Amino acid sequence: MSRWLRAAPLLALLAGACSDDRAGLEMHGTLERDRLELVAESDEQIVEVLVREGDRVLAGALLLRQQAGTMQPRLDQARAALAEAERRLADAVAGPRPREIDEGRAALAGAESAVATERREFERVEQLVERKLLSASSLDQARTRRDAAVAARDQARARLRLLQEGTRPEQIREAEAAVARSRAALAELETSAALYEVRAPRAGRIEALPYELGERPPARAPVVVLLAEGTPYARIHVPEPLRVRMTAGSRVAVSIDGVEDALDGTVRFISAEASFTPYYALTQKDRARLSYLAEIAIDDERAAGLPVGVPVQVTIAAPPAESR
Repeated sequence: MSRWLRAAPLLALLAGACSDDRAGLEMHGTLERDRLELVAESDEQIVEVLVREGDRVLAGALLLRQQAGTMQPRLDQARAALAEAERRLADAVAGPRPREIDEGRAALAGAESAVATERREFERVEQLVERKLLSASSLDQARTRRDAAVAARDQARARLRLLQEGTRPEQIREAEAAVARSRAALAELETSAALYEVRAPRAGRIEALPYELGERPPARAPVVVLLAEGTPYARIHVPEPLRVRMTAGSRVAVSIDGVEDALDGTVRFISAEASFTPYYALTQKDRARLSYLAEIAIDDERAAGLPVGVPVQVTIAAPPAESR
């Protein structure tokens, strides 16, 4: 009996040593997600908030809109100018309508009839002038009317020829260039107008809306805080004695209160600089006070629904025992 009593302190010491070794392989931190702060590009008034805190949103979803000011009338004007340019291009490509060609033919026929009438009138006046029944000025007036009728006929003939030939390629290219200019101007205004809208860059959940409807946030101030969707990660601080054993790609076990079994994890990042660096020489005691920020990717879908901020405990495998 006395032998067991004498051995009890030694067994307790060994158990304490094993517990200390295990504790030395544990690191603590919290569960985190990528936190995105979406800022306002201008200091205009908030006129629409389409989400509430806690809502799940998809990538590209409209979250918040600010007053566009004079941008909306400029957008309407640019859209109208583009519609007009596109209509002109369509008319140029389609060419003259059949009714326009028929109208040109009728105009030419009328002009030719007028030429025939004025020529006969000129001949009658010319005979009367030769017979001294009319003055020479009457002949000049008749000649002028005849020549005007001939010019009008030539003009109608040329117009009909243009209608029959259709739109020239140069006119179509000019109309296409006008459409391109209008589209570029509209795209520039739409890009500027998009600055008054806040959209989700990736799927996630709304964590906070710092400003209310009707407020004027300062330019570049966060107006929506978004937590990215997907599996969270663990952020821990690695003590200096374990730093050499923690590298990107190292496998670890992540324990979380409320989750039955430990989750598998992989070190995806570890800082090269310590979070605390004393200004004096680093003794062995001082080195033990250093810690390095690290992020652990959790390779388990069970962690997808866990909230951020919960404590986690990360364990690395113990080193193999030295053979004696």
